[in-house]
Amino acid sequence: MNAAQQNFRVQLWISMLSVVLFLAKIVAYYVTHSLAILSDALESIVNVIAGFIGLYSLYIAAKPKDLEHPYGHGKAEFVSAAVEGGLIVAAGFMIIYETVANILRNEPVHQLDTGLWLVGATAFINFVAGSVCLNIGKKNNSLALQASGKHLQIDTYSTLGIIAGLIIILVTQLYWLDKLIAFAMSILIIYNGYKIIRSSLAGIMDEADMQILGRFIEVLNNHRSINWIDLHNLRVIKYGSLLHVDCHLTVPWYLNIHEAHKEIDSLSALIKQEFGDSIELFVHTDGCLPFSCRICNKDCAERQNPFEQKIAWTLENIISDKKHQL
Repeated sequence: MNAAQQNFRVQLWISMLSVVLFLAKIVAYYVTHSLAILSDALESIVNVIAGFIGLYSLYIAAKPKDLEHPYGHGKAEFVSAAVEGGLIVAAGFMIIYETVANILRNEPVHQLDTGLWLVGATAFINFVAGSVCLNIGKKNNSLALQASGKHLQIDTYSTLGIIAGLIIILVTQLYWLDKLIAFAMSILIIYNGYKIIRSSLAGIMDEADMQILGRFIEVLNNHRSINWIDLHNLRVIKYGSLLHVDCHLTVPWYLNIHEAHKEIDSLSALIKQEFGDSIELFVHTDGCLPFSCRICNKDCAERQNPFEQKIAWTLENIISDKKHQL
């Protein structure tokens, strides 16, 4: 099973699970009439809708490249995550609305102990499912799965906060705290929805992922070949579970085409060893110039200048579109 197929199957199970957990929370709300539990249930509506949107996006993202989509369909995951983030924000405002409406109706809460058991069970299941989803999403570089995993974990933390609040209400009999808890959870939900939207827009706009670039640079510095005189204009773009990488590699000018291609093969093998096979690598080779001798410690019969200093590759000089020199 490839990464895209695995992502789809995991999201299918998450979508089915979200329906079951939503129904459990609705039952808990009708038993207790607790606004805090209602806020949790409303967020679960988003889980259900977002789960199936994510499922469809992963189905699209798993499609192979075609004539109209030469880079594949992975960008569909970013659109899915943006919609999911928007739905989370909408759920937060719905909770605020219901809180204000309940203050006007002044409905009492009851049977909180039964409600606690129900929402407690959903919190545990959500945490386990969210952890699995996040781990597989990170392994397969799937933003849609990571968004689903984060959403499930946010749901877990908000549910735990609600459980703690309901226990306090049971002990103190201060039932007005139910409305305060619901309002606080709505603000948290809106903030987390914004973060998911921000992350998805960064992917749509091909914003540089500094964490991935940092890992690339660390791996390249630790396994640098003596023939890799410099590497610059490095760019990494996410297409769902696929990472598209392109760069310029400077090698000794006297290497023939086959020898230069062997260096590219070595670079490709190194990157795939560290980041998996979901990598598309495009490398442009440059021949070294006389000023390159000063940063190259290769024993070379064609040397025109003495070696002075090896330049470590950093985020600043490796993404720059010019050859390295002193």
